[in-house]
Amino acid sequence: MSRRDVLLLRAASLWTSFVWAVFVKNLLGDRGRAVGFKVVHVTLAVISVTFAVGMWRVASKAARGLRAREEAASRPY
Repeated sequence: MSRRDVLLLRAASLWTSFVWAVFVKNLLGDRGRAVGFKVVHVTLAVISVTFAVGMWRVASKAARGLRAREEAASRPY
């Protein structure tokens, strides 16, 4: 995975978390929505943020691998 891919995964993770956090905050303050609507969308938010955490972890693991390869390549033998 390239650095660009790592940055893209991290950006997607942050964006997903931000969008769902704002939506849930606004949703919970909205008295015009049914409870079922709120439950479904909060559940979707939890699932999406869980995937975002997973994306962040994959990106972090890939970034560690990139750093290790770069360090290994820069060592004189």
